[in-house]
Amino acid sequence: MSTVSEVAYETQNDLGVGIRAQVIDLLDKRLADAIDLSGQIKQAHWNVKGAQFSPLHLLFDAIHASVEEYVDLIAERVVQLGGVAHGTVRMAAERSELREYPVDAVDGTEHVKALSSALAEFGTRIRRAIGESSAWGDQDSADICTEVSRGIDKWLWMVEAHMQGRDRPTA
Repeated sequence: MSTVSEVAYETQNDLGVGIRAQVIDLLDKRLADAIDLSGQIKQAHWNVKGAQFSPLHLLFDAIHASVEEYVDLIAERVVQLGGVAHGTVRMAAERSELREYPVDAVDGTEHVKALSSALAEFGTRIRRAIGESSAWGDQDSADICTEVSRGIDKWLWMVEAHMQGRDRPTA
């Protein structure tokens, strides 16, 4: 995976060029992951089958809407720092670090497991971005990543809840 992100435009933002370049590259990678995650969620939304179809179909659509907002937040921050947001599907596919979504997932349980994994993986990466951008002195990017992280954790909880409690022993 090559680094394609750089400071492409002048800005009066007081973060140094070197810091902005690092943050742009970091956020551009997370942008690719977020776009990939968005597509994975839609894959589940369109293809889920079984007894839990209706609630999962609606849940996956709600998650997708939130992830699209996260995509926009991340992309706009890249541009605010003087970078170019690499946001086409082809660009994202080339740069995403998320695992591929299982195309053979059919029933609700399979999609819940797959989306739980994707959300958790993305959550791990966006949390790392909080620490990295903060360490570089870009608290605004850290704050954006924190907002995204909180949302992803909420959606992970809601997806995982569909699997939890099934095998719980009764008193």
